[in-house]
Amino acid sequence: MTHNAAQGLAFEERLALLLDREELHRDNRRMTRLLQLAQLRYRDAVIEDLDYRSRSGLDRSQLTSLASCDWIRANQSVLIQGATGCGKTYLACALAHQACRQGLSALYVRAPRLFEELNLCHADGSFRKRLAAIAKINVLLIDDFAIAPIGPRERNDLLELLDDRVGARACIVTSQLLCSALHNSCNAPHIVMH
Repeated sequence: MTHNAAQGLAFEERLALLLDREELHRDNRRMTRLLQLAQLRYRDAVIEDLDYRSRSGLDRSQLTSLASCDWIRANQSVLIQGATGCGKTYLACALAHQACRQGLSALYVRAPRLFEELNLCHADGSFRKRLAAIAKINVLLIDDFAIAPIGPRERNDLLELLDDRVGARACIVTSQLLCSALHNSCNAPHIVMH
């Protein structure tokens, strides 16, 4: 709106426009910060760009429901299972991106790197502090879960991490393994991609 056009508005109308502009600016800044902190592998992945025709296993109504992020607010989790290259990570990043758009915090981690990081935290004494920081994130995206065998220490670390989240925060887990046993035990939405 030009300065001359604004002059024709009542004071209350100009004030309302200024407040709307400031709110939009703050929301955009917050979303940008949340997306940077999320460290998504695919930063530009968005639900709107999903191609349902080329990705079998995607249910439009299920993804529309997930895009509302109500599952995150309800502290639930989503399991995405499929073969290499089917788009699991892209879909997971799109869901995390949607969370950031709605003002929720997210963090992307590949399972092998997460275990490596937690191992280093044990060594320098910051394990509890790192778990506490992760526990505050609204949705944790663990990519490539069980891509390699998981040792006893990794299992214990994962148990500690997930124990802090069950009923308190949401997770997205992607895996190449058949997750039916895990799905049945945690009652999470399950997406199988082909």
